[in-house]
Amino acid sequence: MQTHTLLAFAAIAALSIVSPGPSILLSLRNGATFGARSVVWSAFGNISGVFCLSAAAILGLGVLLKSSAVVFAVVKVLGALYLFYIGAKQLFGRSAAIVYEAGDGVAAVAPGPGKLYLEAFLTAVTNPKAVLFFTALFPQFVSSQAPLAPQFFTLTGIFMALSYTTHISYALLASRARNLLLKPRFAKWLNRVVGSVFISFGALLLALRRPAA
Repeated sequence: MQTHTLLAFAAIAALSIVSPGPSILLSLRNGATFGARSVVWSAFGNISGVFCLSAAAILGLGVLLKSSAVVFAVVKVLGALYLFYIGAKQLFGRSAAIVYEAGDGVAAVAPGPGKLYLEAFLTAVTNPKAVLFFTALFPQFVSSQAPLAPQFFTLTGIFMALSYTTHISYALLASRARNLLLKPRFAKWLNRVVGSVFISFGALLLALRRPAA
């Protein structure tokens, strides 16, 4: 693939990745709560989801989502319900609070790597909008005159690398604010804000309309 094609793809991908969304918010939450090291696992879950979505787009799921109202509705509702679930845990579940401060000032213990990975993976993979994004983006940079597989792995690899770096960067910024976030009153309100934002993302996903076939 030509260098200018790769640079153009990287620029568009970077703009998409840095835009606030459920996955970015999850990294901010984990970085603020458990430290940047925890996001090593959740960011890996995110890029695993990205790989699955990219593969699904290449294999035709994006076209199916565009053409089938039923499939689109099912994927959309599942994604929205998962975001509602995360938001509700953030609002009402003690175990999901942004930051705890015990009497001795100790912050929350991070969940295991598997849980961090799975939560981020499900957040990424249940987003039909991302499949449609890949379906629209890839054809603009893939040459029909060259083998598909190398192009797929190259473009997806660029997107995954940029995504992983971005999530870690956001987590580092959030972790530096932990001293502020350890304050119980601030943490309480931040939990409410983050939970509400996740629920809002779910509502926006439910409002997403299927593109015209």
